[in-house]
Amino acid sequence: MRENIICAGFGGQGIMSLGKVLAYGGMLENKHVSWLPSYGAEMRGGTANCSVIVSDSPIGSPIITKNGTVAIVMNKPSLYKFQELLQNNGILFINSSLIEEKTNRKDLDAYYIPATDISLQICGDIKFANMVMLGAFLAVTSLLKDDLSDSLNKIFSGSKIKYLPLNLKAIEEGKNYIKNYY
Repeated sequence: MRENIICAGFGGQGIMSLGKVLAYGGMLENKHVSWLPSYGAEMRGGTANCSVIVSDSPIGSPIITKNGTVAIVMNKPSLYKFQELLQNNGILFINSSLIEEKTNRKDLDAYYIPATDISLQICGDIKFANMVMLGAFLAVTSLLKDDLSDSLNKIFSGSKIKYLPLNLKAIEEGKNYIKNYY
């Protein structure tokens, strides 16, 4: 088993945190992992993406070129850029709150999740949209068995630990969205 995952969106949407939670979750399940961040020139509002590889065997290169198996995209520029890096029969998660159009790739399994809207409705803030997308990802792929609370505790330690219940709630809502609509 090997998943080549691309997480992408604007800076400030929690893209790097999403990737870190996935990578750390894989590590806690004794899998080989790689997390490779890439930032645009701006810290907030610029393009941000990361590649996460979770595998049962050692990882030779953390670079994902045209062999992505999954992409989680939070905005239009990310959809346009990263859907092209997915292999045939890849899985594409699209934040339909911010991306109205559909993918042009007919060979992909696409899931349209209104993550920003769900985050605002359930958590009272849009900053949990990344965790809604993570929940949808977990429901579709079954890549990780854990509920990721240990991973979240590690990534969101210190002053951010107070958001753990809302992060877990957002993940659960993402899972529920997939169960109810797909």
